[in-house]
Amino acid sequence: MQIVISPAKNINTEVQIPAIKTTMPRFQQQSQELLKLMKTFTPEDLSKLMKISDKLAVLNFERFQQMSFPLETKNTIPAIFAFNGAVFQGINIASFSKQDLEYAQNHLNIISGLYGLLRPLDGIMPYRLEMGTALKSDYFTNLYHFWGEKLQQQLIQSLNTNNENVLVNLASNEYFKAIVPKSLSARVITPVFKDFKNGQYKMITIYAKQARGFMTSFILKNRIALPDEIKLFNEAGYEYNDHLSKGDEWVFTRN
Repeated sequence: MQIVISPAKNINTEVQIPAIKTTMPRFQQQSQELLKLMKTFTPEDLSKLMKISDKLAVLNFERFQQMSFPLETKNTIPAIFAFNGAVFQGINIASFSKQDLEYAQNHLNIISGLYGLLRPLDGIMPYRLEMGTALKSDYFTNLYHFWGEKLQQQLIQSLNTNNENVLVNLASNEYFKAIVPKSLSARVITPVFKDFKNGQYKMITIYAKQARGFMTSFILKNRIALPDEIKLFNEAGYEYNDHLSKGDEWVFTRN
């Protein structure tokens, strides 16, 4: 069972990392192409392109200018420790054992606008480049076009290597659009998390993000291999709701 999640906008550069072997991202050549383009933008350009504050634009301008490929391990942070957002807080990587990390390395994939498809222990340098950014050049119209079928081809390889045929989609729509599920020849299960509010079940973004992290941790730590075992998830008060679920979109609700 392979899992895909989205990255976080925030990068934690001051984090304690256990004694583990950092691996290198598999799409460094493509990342280098994107970096070459990003280095041509001024802070003002980045502010407009990414719709971010001047302060964040300067920070990311400096990050791009300081970045180079191929990456050197000493300058990187393993992705699963670097990203700092609601999903990753839900994962709580600090609670993972060495064996959990090794298992996650083979089953968890983080979709990235700059790095393509990251494994948890792939070393990255701090950056900001969301998949939905309106970035284009003479060779591509947006990042979805740039990455094309590269990401699903890597997922196919991971599925085949582990003799698996199930993909659990815990990514946002913005990032999962970079994957073409029909080309995977795998069953795609998409958990959805809803909270009871004002008389009905609704998806509340911050809670849904945290729940995706809880679900990711649940699958990895329990070595879930059979799809129906996902329905046993009951973290933070969420439970599988058969009435609201449809096909392979499985709804988990909390009152």
